[in-house]
Amino acid sequence: MKVLGIYGSPRKGGNSDMLLEEALRGAQTEGAEISTLRPFKMDIAGCSECGGCDKTGICVIKDDMQGIYPLLEEAQIIFLATPMFFYGMPSNLKALIDRCQALWSKRMIVKSPDRRKSYDSGHGYMLGVGATKGANLFEGAHLVAKYFYDALDMSYDGSVCVNKVEGKGDIEKRPEDLNEAFDLGKQAVTKLKG
Repeated sequence: MKVLGIYGSPRKGGNSDMLLEEALRGAQTEGAEISTLRPFKMDIAGCSECGGCDKTGICVIKDDMQGIYPLLEEAQIIFLATPMFFYGMPSNLKALIDRCQALWSKRMIVKSPDRRKSYDSGHGYMLGVGATKGANLFEGAHLVAKYFYDALDMSYDGSVCVNKVEGKGDIEKRPEDLNEAFDLGKQAVTKLKG
């Protein structure tokens, strides 16, 4: 079983990274094959909305996304980890997500309208961290994650979102949240195994 972890933060080793590592560790204990991406270290242009993928489902922009698309399509479970930047996701992560317009186009080409009502490619999860205690802190990110996974023909099946965490490594003071991420990783794999 292939599990992909996407490190959405530009700050390596930060709080969202730590949550993701726990989720991946949990998945690995159930026998998952793990791979990871760090968009901040990659050359990923934003979607230019050129329509080049409309009829083929293939993005015409040549950059690191060409190597990312196969990883997204092969994964049966994807964990998306993100800090909150102004109540949203960092720009490098959002660029990757926006470029999945090509996979949404592919889904529209390959699946009939009736078949689009089901998700056949797997399950997606989000791990979010933010400094503020705002009640709506993760609402935008949940919607982005839901429709990112929709483009990938995956269901959005849950999240671990932690607020009031800001300094690098502060999540270590919240072992209950790290344990929740670990458990999410385990449960995601056992759920897929059926």
